[in-house]
Amino acid sequence: MEPVLANSVRLADDGVHVLDRRNFPFERTWVRCTTVEDVAKAIEDMVTQSSGPYFAVLWGLVLAAREAAGLDAADARAHLGRAAERLESTRRTNNHLRKAVAAVLTAVDAAGPTTGAALEAAALAGAKAGDERYRSRSRALGTSTAALLADDACVMTHCWADLYLTETVHAAHRAGKRLRFICTETRPYLQGARLTAETLAEMGVDTTLITDGMGAAVLSSGEVDALITAGDRVTMDGHVVNKIGTLGLAVAATAFDVPFHALVQAPDRLAPTAADVPIEYRPGDEVLSTLGRRTASDRVRGLYPAFDITPPRFVTSVVTDRGVFAPTALADYYRGEQQ
Repeated sequence: MEPVLANSVRLADDGVHVLDRRNFPFERTWVRCTTVEDVAKAIEDMVTQSSGPYFAVLWGLVLAAREAAGLDAADARAHLGRAAERLESTRRTNNHLRKAVAAVLTAVDAAGPTTGAALEAAALAGAKAGDERYRSRSRALGTSTAALLADDACVMTHCWADLYLTETVHAAHRAGKRLRFICTETRPYLQGARLTAETLAEMGVDTTLITDGMGAAVLSSGEVDALITAGDRVTMDGHVVNKIGTLGLAVAATAFDVPFHALVQAPDRLAPTAADVPIEYRPGDEVLSTLGRRTASDRVRGLYPAFDITPPRFVTSVVTDRGVFAPTALADYYRGEQQ
């Protein structure tokens, strides 16, 4: 069964339709974005998360091509450039948005100066290619991840809710493995509780939910065979940048001899070190409420760094679409390629 989150952003004749993950799974509502700015706001407002923004940028640039229908070729290309900058700026830490922009603009530029229907066709071709590339790389990554796990492994996750997860489960099932998962709730948006756990449950996987504060204790129990998360970005020197809370779990996993595998399609050559990755800080007020209900008084303030950085000494391996690498050997991923 393919869970709904695997196709949560869709292009239609009347705009881009985005599943509202803020209310999922209690409500399954779709937000219709008719302009590039609508798509940008949907990403910024957390309507879509995890790999959702990547697909939103792909289809959002097709909207930009539609918006440019009445412009000459030079102005139309400039409009796409401005749209790309706006979309790429919505979430700064994950570099998937940059890759989505590159997929579409490369196809547009390869088509030469175009406008109208030809421009839209070129943008659509680039978006479709970017969509398939992401999915195929996720399948390869999932196969490599499943191979690391025992037939009946118990896996702890943290905020890992999309194609990397579903492809890992699919690969495990193909190999006859029956995994069990322990999901952290992932405050403050509860992505682990609402998205990761629900996706696993949809796929028929044995799933247990714990609060964020229980992670170290559960890792100490001996029940967990591996800690696995996505990596929003992995630097060339092996630092894993991911959802806030990953660092604490990785440190605890190391302390209790539980391997930590971080999943990313490719390490980022534009980020040699952790200092090259901007960390997004979201409004502190977001940690003062849960699912729309205030959980702290108005006499306190909140702090919300959306991501943290796990040093390579706490990372067992980085799993990519080209296989498994030690965090200190990520240059091997690109060996043989031209710089």
